[in-house]
Amino acid sequence: MTSSYKKPSRSFEPNSDLSITLPTGQIAHRDHIAQSQRLERKFYAICPGVWCLVGNGLSNQTFVDAPDGIIAIDTGESIEEMRAAIKELRTVTTRPIVAVLYTHFHYVGGTQAVFEEDPTAKIPIWGHEKIAFNRVRATSEIAPAYVRGLIEQFAITLPLEGVDGVVNVGLGQFWHDPAHAPHTNGFIAPENTFTSSCTIHVAGLDIDVMPAPSDADDSVTYWFKSHKLCVNNLVWPVLFNVFAIRGEEYRDPQVMLRGLDHLLGLHSEHLAGAHGPPISGADEIKDRATKYRDSIQFLWDQTVRHTNRGMSSVDLAATIRLPDQCDGDYLTSELYGVAEHHVRQIRSGLFGFFDGHEANLFPLSTQEHADRMIKGFGGKETVRAQARGAIEHDDLRFAIELASWLAYSTDPSDTDKQLLARALRVVAQRTPAANIRNWCLARARHFDGSLDATPFNTHRISKYQIMAGTVESAVHMLRVLLEPTRAEGIDTHIAFKFSQGTTGLHIRNCVAVPTDGSSATNSLSCDLAVWADIMSGSTTLSQAISGASLQIAGDNPNVLRALDCFDVAGLRS
Repeated sequence: MTSSYKKPSRSFEPNSDLSITLPTGQIAHRDHIAQSQRLERKFYAICPGVWCLVGNGLSNQTFVDAPDGIIAIDTGESIEEMRAAIKELRTVTTRPIVAVLYTHFHYVGGTQAVFEEDPTAKIPIWGHEKIAFNRVRATSEIAPAYVRGLIEQFAITLPLEGVDGVVNVGLGQFWHDPAHAPHTNGFIAPENTFTSSCTIHVAGLDIDVMPAPSDADDSVTYWFKSHKLCVNNLVWPVLFNVFAIRGEEYRDPQVMLRGLDHLLGLHSEHLAGAHGPPISGADEIKDRATKYRDSIQFLWDQTVRHTNRGMSSVDLAATIRLPDQCDGDYLTSELYGVAEHHVRQIRSGLFGFFDGHEANLFPLSTQEHADRMIKGFGGKETVRAQARGAIEHDDLRFAIELASWLAYSTDPSDTDKQLLARALRVVAQRTPAANIRNWCLARARHFDGSLDATPFNTHRISKYQIMAGTVESAVHMLRVLLEPTRAEGIDTHIAFKFSQGTTGLHIRNCVAVPTDGSSATNSLSCDLAVWADIMSGSTTLSQAISGASLQIAGDNPNVLRALDCFDVAGLRS
């Protein structure tokens, strides 16, 4: 279907007029640079007895003075980050922290710092019951893709200065602030959990809890009626990221709208978020949060409207643009992700990957498509010339497509890869969206040889990852590491017996089926730490057997053959 696109996309500008070079060498869009000022480190006194630290990391830490002591809300990404937040708290009060609340699973890595002032303290921790599970999920089966996405979206491999230097990451200055190195994990699972709306009594205060899925299905909104304070993970300092460029589960706007309507119904006088500066004033909160809510409904409604008319994903992206009024507030501006990606995600979330475009039903492989297009255009030199011309004439969308054919074709040259890197780098310098800038620069640096990103395509398993999860996750993650050709003809059920518990895998029909191990005729027994060493590559299965730290019972040859099917160096014979 023909696109009705009329206005230019905000994703990146067609010329360089809005790009600025910082004193430290970074080239970026002026609006992306301005976001750094909103995210500057500042300890806000929201109202008497309530403080919020912004700019300490990717997320905020909020503190509420309750009758029995201080309630800490979210603990950041590391012990060091939370330790820095507590230091700020100590400039205004010496009262002890007596409880911890989590808004969702993303920023809960610094909790152990709360116990440093009094290691004997009994400090209850509250949060959604899925928090611990979600922490494990992101570091097990899907870990390579999940981590690779984080690295690209959050500028983790970018330098701190120079043309490609990080400016900010949209929701914070850094994903992991270098000032907090070595970023020690100190997550403690909540022992007080909830799954539905309820009222909890914490530190002498009644707090209303409302599940409010947004970028995580374990997000909740806390309502402190005593302070007219709402603490949430719904209202961000940017247009909400319906689609995370790093790759995430579908964030259904329809679900999120219910959470925002609940938030607006509280008529709060103070709004503290997981990200960005707090907002005070009932009228200001109502006005700005309503516009934020409506921008999300706009994306869903217009996506459905045009999808019903038969529009494909690409044409949705070219057609739907937020109303100009959204540019008037950073809450509704494309400073993180971009609307043209969000509408494609909404369509995919509703109807799946196939968008109705005939060419997308049975597409060619990336390499074959590139080779055929290059041949049809008249050869690589012709495509190179057109790609260079497209860059020079600010036709960046076409430049990226042309250059990508060259980079993904059979036997691409370094020149071809550098051409794609050049086009990506120009987009990075002209977009106001942090996600787009950081992703484009990460890919550009890979293609031009500045940084080899191929190691991020492998399943790198850490000992901590194994030890921090369940015995089930430590074994069942092997299902996505099985090489089918090596498993042909195998039918072997193995129980994995650790002191922490027993689980199992049944290798059959070229898959590894998770079990509880109860009916297995074969077993592998060892301490979980030994298994973690094997999985992380610090030792091998054969070494563990010869050292008597691991025992196999049953049909030993079949067990060894079955374990040899997995793409784990420590299991290979």
